[in-house]
This record gives sequence, structure tokens and C-alpha cells, in this order.
Amino acid sequence: LFRSRMKKNIVALYFLLLAIATLFSLYIPKSSAAGEDVVVIPKEAIRLRILAHSNSPEDQEIKRIVRNRVNAQITEWVKGLTSLEEAREIIKDHLGDIQKIAQSVLDETGSTHDVHTEFGRVNFPTKLYGNFLYPAGQYEAILITIGDGKGANWWCVLFPPLCFLDFSSGTAV
Repeated sequence: LFRSRMKKNIVALYFLLLAIATLFSLYIPKSSAAGEDVVVIPKEAIRLRILAHSNSPEDQEIKRIVRNRVNAQITEWVKGLTSLEEAREIIKDHLGDIQKIAQSVLDETGSTHDVHTEFGRVNFPTKLYGNFLYPAGQYEAILITIGDGKGANWWCVLFPPLCFLDFSSGTAV
């Protein structure tokens, strides 16, 4: 009887410690992110999000090429702007050009997938990258969906420009 009770107490203690450890693992990254020098995305920002067709190496590479070309072009368009409204108008005026850039990448790579580009409120999941905590929500963004858009995504902030963060790997570059 004593051994049985002892085993039950040990099991209960194990589960209690496991629960406490789980709570700490959820709490510590958030408090770490809140307590250090954190890059915070301004509330008034425009993001770029690109969804790959799938997670195959080929589809992910196409996403990266689209990312590089679109981001380079948009960076040129918004360089020197200080107003969110100006950036918004530039992006709206060039949405067709962004679509053409993405489509040209698909054509060059021989991809048979379609590509869809839109600008508006886009859902973003919560992301924690090291000391960077980005809450889920709907944010103003350009959304480029390649094919089914079921692969891993990449995103950054176009205006003000914060694309120095590689949100696909969670590292600052």
C-alpha cells in the first residue's frame, strides 16, 4: 500500500513539474522578447506576404525568386517616402507591375502555377523569432499567392522598410 501511494505521488509530482515547465516555456520567450531591444512593427505599416504553392524545394525556390525581385522593386518605389499614404498610393498604382514581376518569375522558371496579387487586409499568424514577437492579426499588406498557396510563406514590412529581417528563418540579415 505504501509503495502504491508513493508511485501515485511521484506520478502526480511528475505531471505537476511538467505543467510548470510548459508554462515557463510559453512565458519565457514572450517576456524575453518584451524585455530586450525588440524591433517592433509600427501599427501604421504595409507588409508583403508571399505564399508558395507547396513546400517542395522547387516551389520554395520560386517563392524566394519572386520575393527578391518584388522586394527589390518595391524598395525602389518607396525609397525616400515618409508618408504611409504616399507608400499606399505608390503600391496601389503599381499592383499590376507587381503581378507582372511575379508572373515573369513563374514563366522563367517553367512553373505552370498561376499567381495572384492583391492589396488589402491580410491575416497573419503570431510569430516569435528569437526576441521578435509579432502578434496575429489582420494587417495591410500585399499578398502574393503562388498556385495553391499551401507552402511556407515569407513576409516582411515594406513601409517603413523592415525587410532586413528574414522572417522565413527568424534571423536578422
